[in-house]
Amino acid sequence: MKKIMLTGDRPTGRLHVGHYVGSLRRRVELQDTGDFDDIFIMIADAQALTDNADNPEKVRQNIIEVALDYMACGLDPEKSTLFIQSQVPELCELSFYYMNLVTVSRLQRNPTVKAEIQMRNFEASIPVGFFTYPISQAADITAFKATVVPVGEDQMPMLEQTKEIVHKFNSVYGETLVEPKILLPDNEACMRLPGIDGKAKMSKSLGNCIYLSEEPEDIKKKVFSMFTDPNHIRIEDPGSLEGNTVFTYLDAFCRPEYFPEFLPEYKDLDELKAHYQRGGLGDMKVKRFLNNVLQAELEPIRTRRKELQKDIPAVYEILRKGSEKAEKVAAQTLKEVKAAMKIDYFADEELIRAQAEKFAAE
Repeated sequence: MKKIMLTGDRPTGRLHVGHYVGSLRRRVELQDTGDFDDIFIMIADAQALTDNADNPEKVRQNIIEVALDYMACGLDPEKSTLFIQSQVPELCELSFYYMNLVTVSRLQRNPTVKAEIQMRNFEASIPVGFFTYPISQAADITAFKATVVPVGEDQMPMLEQTKEIVHKFNSVYGETLVEPKILLPDNEACMRLPGIDGKAKMSKSLGNCIYLSEEPEDIKKKVFSMFTDPNHIRIEDPGSLEGNTVFTYLDAFCRPEYFPEFLPEYKDLDELKAHYQRGGLGDMKVKRFLNNVLQAELEPIRTRRKELQKDIPAVYEILRKGSEKAEKVAAQTLKEVKAAMKIDYFADEELIRAQAEKFAAE
């Protein structure tokens, strides 16, 4: 079986450091291994419209923002196919067929859907498209026969639902779809990076993000405003790491080489944590170190992005070519799905012959 990776993001704004450590950094690492036969990276605009139907311009404008972030982080159009979801109409048709394999009660139990509905205050006025987006995700994944899907922890329920749809389809119609494997970040801190305010999730809508394209002064301002241990009032007080956003970010971003460069009095992160926990280390010193770490991590991304911005038509051309390739692959899967479901009427010569004989005999 071919090794195929698929993943993507909704174009509702620029990408932030939560996207980066949760999935994007891993995508680039996997791309550069050369282990995959195909890699598909999707800008999920159709999915973004499920809760932005009244503001399509927001989605339209952010297509290019996401594409720039992708390539600035190292996704290479020569190695990965970058495409726009809405430009592959086969995905909508697959979603429609899969809807018959999922019950309303099963969708209501999906923890990610429940959390997203609550966050957006939809209550009883849930757009149908938004409610069914786990089915749309299953179509995206199976259309390209993805074997690996690198995502953050919050997407695990979506992948489980995809697996259920694959099992149901294959049991009813015969072995057709490929079951994907979820690939989570190795680092626990990267599973779900909190916002700078300490909230459980970094979110564009909550305004608690550090964007990948953020300018140095804005990064510094946000790092210095970060939530830490509210009981660590004086420097000499023992500090807690539990729920301390600054240390969570250090767990996600810090590398051994940053200590000799930015904080040579400590040999590693464990030593820094131990000092903080026993007291005698101020929050501002740790924040200054984190700021240096983030600046070092994000500066190359920001520089590459500014270079890419100089030729926007070239970026759109990359997306156009990627979308054309993606459509060809999805069309082949759709053909196989329709054959399995016995709705490929005009291609089924045996059906036509048998019925011709039947009616000729009458």
